[in-house]
Formats: sequence, structure tokens, C-alpha cells
Amino acid sequence: MNILLNLGITITTIAVMELLSWAMHKYLFHGPLWFIHKTHHQERHGWFELNDLFSIGFAAFALWLMWIGHISLDYHFWIGTGISIYGIIYFIFHDWFIHNRFKAFKSNNRYLAGIRRAHKIHHKSMQKNPSEEFGLLVASRKWFRK
Repeated sequence: MNILLNLGITITTIAVMELLSWAMHKYLFHGPLWFIHKTHHQERHGWFELNDLFSIGFAAFALWLMWIGHISLDYHFWIGTGISIYGIIYFIFHDWFIHNRFKAFKSNNRYLAGIRRAHKIHHKSMQKNPSEEFGLLVASRKWFRK
């Protein structure tokens, strides 16, 4: 039973991270934290951009939660694990597949193509506003049409 509970906490955390990251992206990153996030909407002139601080912050928070819960493997550990898995998904989808920080893998998968189209629309504007499509794994249906 414990395994199912821990798995449930981890999967729920991944889903909550998508919702939380959507809201943070829309209301904070394209709001008061634009001065940091705008580096992600500009041409990159090196390996890192100031916007990477957000990923470092999430990673630090996840590691802290995992450290707190590592002895008893309580819910802190599994929430930290869910945040970490979401971070890995973020890295693969966003940094590798969409933004080509590494040589991108190619795919004709309809879902992946739709996510890529939605993200490219998000980056169409180099300004704080107007902007649309703030999610990573979820986007409007219109981007998934062939």
C-alpha cells in the first residue's frame, strides 16, 4: 500500500508542477519577474541565461524536500522526487527538444509536434505581452491539428 501512496504522491506532484509552472510562467515570469525571464525570449549568447535561475531554484527546493524526507522516505521525499521528475521532463522537452540546447532529436509524433508549435507561438513575441501558451506539457488543441 505504501508503494501506491508514494507513487500517487509523485504522479500528483508532477501534475501539480505543470499547473504551478503554467501559473508562474503566465503571472510571474511574464509579470514582475520579466526582468529575469526576458533572457529566455532573447537570442542566447552563451550556455546559460539568467532565466536558468528558476530551474536552479526548483532543483534546490526539490533536493531540500528529498533531504528532509530521506531517512523515513515520507511525503517530503516523494514530493521532491515528483518535482525532480518534472524537472527532467522539462529539460528533455523544453531545453533539448524545443530549444535545441543539445542536438535535437527528431520526431513526427503529433503530440510532440503540437507542443513544439505551441511553444514557438509563445516565443513569437520578444516582449512581455502579448503572449500565449504558457504550459510545457499541455497546450491548446489548435496546435495539434495536422
